[in-house]
Amino acid sequence: MVLAMSRPTPHRKTGIFWLRKRVPTDVAALAGRTMEYYSLKTRDPDEAKRRYAEEIVKLEARWASLRAGPRQLSEREAHEVASSLYDVMLDHYRDYPSDQTLWSTDVGGDLWRAPEKPRRSVLERTNKLLSGEFEEIKREDEREDKKRRLREWCARQADRLIQERGLVTDEAGRWELTRAVSAAMQRASLTLERMGRGEDVELSSAIPQDRPMPRLDTVKQSDPVDFGALFQAYAAERNLPPRTRYEWARTFEKLAASVGHKDAARLTTDEVIKWKDAMVADGLAAKTIRDGYLAAVRAVLKWAVQNRRIASNPADGVTISVRKKAGQGIRGYTDQEAIRLLSAAAQESDPVRRWIPLICCYTGARLNEVCQLRKQDVEQFGNIWALHFRAEAGPIKNTNSERSVPIHSALISSGFLEYVKSVSPGPLFPSLQPDKFGKRGGTGTKRLGAWVRSLGLIDTRLNPSHSWRHRFMTLARRHELKADITISMTGHGTRSTADFYGESELAAMQREIEKIPALD
Repeated sequence: MVLAMSRPTPHRKTGIFWLRKRVPTDVAALAGRTMEYYSLKTRDPDEAKRRYAEEIVKLEARWASLRAGPRQLSEREAHEVASSLYDVMLDHYRDYPSDQTLWSTDVGGDLWRAPEKPRRSVLERTNKLLSGEFEEIKREDEREDKKRRLREWCARQADRLIQERGLVTDEAGRWELTRAVSAAMQRASLTLERMGRGEDVELSSAIPQDRPMPRLDTVKQSDPVDFGALFQAYAAERNLPPRTRYEWARTFEKLAASVGHKDAARLTTDEVIKWKDAMVADGLAAKTIRDGYLAAVRAVLKWAVQNRRIASNPADGVTISVRKKAGQGIRGYTDQEAIRLLSAAAQESDPVRRWIPLICCYTGARLNEVCQLRKQDVEQFGNIWALHFRAEAGPIKNTNSERSVPIHSALISSGFLEYVKSVSPGPLFPSLQPDKFGKRGGTGTKRLGAWVRSLGLIDTRLNPSHSWRHRFMTLARRHELKADITISMTGHGTRSTADFYGESELAAMQREIEKIPALD
């Protein structure tokens, strides 16, 4: 009896050849299936036979790995597996080596090296920020962020290679392969840099020239991944606040309109860059593009990669330079401007205009935090009155925003406590109704913004609410408040809420906050 050899099978309707192969019984449970059945993506019989033979070799290797069980890859084996990326890079960029922007050689050589200097402590970073050394901190953060993104990329490529080769390895083997990927990419990128300078470099690619070029930043996806569905899944898991949901959903709508589709699996880095360029051409501010649009897309797609919805993040590394020019950026109120505002507030009967500017002035709190205060958030500990900014009152920026701040004597002498006593339990400013996102701060921003502008403070660098916060930090430096306490009071610190309770902690805060003199 002659046994029929397995061969590619054409689809009845499309004519495209498919591979169909039964998984051996002894590895079926480990493979998670009893049959391998997938498209060879060709209608040509000869090409189908060639691809079929290649796939059978891969399947046999995968099954052999499953039979052998997990094992650690040696360093030599890891470099052999990762060498394919070296070949891909050189073959892809050999004609235009200067076009290579995927890998940064300035950080690629020391991805896994321990930093020469330990990361600055929160207090040290805070002191440098308060002293105006922004650029140094920014450079350090950008370099560490670039290294982190490259390490994550290498890990994803290692996982892809493990899957494609049918390797069964342990975590130590995956670690070896991840490092080998970075080494291959660094070697290839340095070689391309030499080629870009016109140096003679002898190349010998292991990739046949008639083979299609594999993508470096993505792998095949069988099913489309809708932008909207992807974002809704992300938003549900992260419990995004309503306003963020609304704004980010619109961001993905704009992205879809730009690229002409809604499939995250099809999205490419080139499409994201074209979208960014279109926004620049439309005159959008660089900071809005970077922190509003690109940051939203990058965050959602990063989550999609981590949850295996897509293979890679095409927005990773796409950014835009944001340079502040003279005369731009929010500034704090000057003493004269603050006096004008508080003098006008003292004449107001509307509690929103009467008290919120005063609270912002002497606490440095965010406007939304002040607008959603409740009567029960004003409490006395011993002889110290304090405002408690709590998540129970409404949405706050982060966990560090939940804190207690002593009430400045200027607020008390102005009659603030008497106002608190006159209010019924519940919102301290009941006339501020929540906006469509459920935030009283949105309503407060509109009301106070129009009022401030009506007083003649029309400088575009003044933010009617946030300029109080800038002023508070300026006064903290001017009057030498302790940096850690200042950061805690303004909600930037790392302490927990429990650390703020107790008379001794509040006493330390009160001592510092009273260094800021009352405005006459």
